[in-house]
Amino acid sequence: MNKILSIFAISLLVGCAATPPSNSRSTSLFENAFSQRSDSNTEWSKTALDKYFREWESVRYKFGGLSKEGIDCSGFVYLTFLNQFGVKLPRNTSLQSKVGETVAQNQLKTGDLVFFKTRFSRHVGIYLNNRQFIHASLTQGVTTSSLDSKYWSTAYWTAKRLDSKLLQHS
Repeated sequence: MNKILSIFAISLLVGCAATPPSNSRSTSLFENAFSQRSDSNTEWSKTALDKYFREWESVRYKFGGLSKEGIDCSGFVYLTFLNQFGVKLPRNTSLQSKVGETVAQNQLKTGDLVFFKTRFSRHVGIYLNNRQFIHASLTQGVTTSSLDSKYWSTAYWTAKRLDSKLLQHS
């Protein structure tokens, strides 16, 4: 039991994702590609994100998970962008936080990545609208939360905007 608790504690300290596979692309390939985003495609993004969320809602959290048997926060973001928009993001939260253009919280748009620094790790979700975001929560699985909740408002770190020209209609 102590071994399990030790492994769990270490996983919380390193972030909410496993190390990316060795065949994953370098972050530098994404930095320039995700620099600007036009606003013309936000409606289909809302539709695609809502549909994908409904398919994954309540799937339990599993560190390093990438399936409906369990998924972590960066895995959910990774699969959402890959499956809904054809965009391959880095697999872990730390690298995901380095792609795109930094955007102020009061300028968030649907599809922006929102990042948090919690007591134990880094966390990522996808902004929907009306200060709501989708993510894989340690306690609730895949869910929606408010940026205005006491927990998430104090943990908020930064947000990134990806280039919508890379997103494909699904």
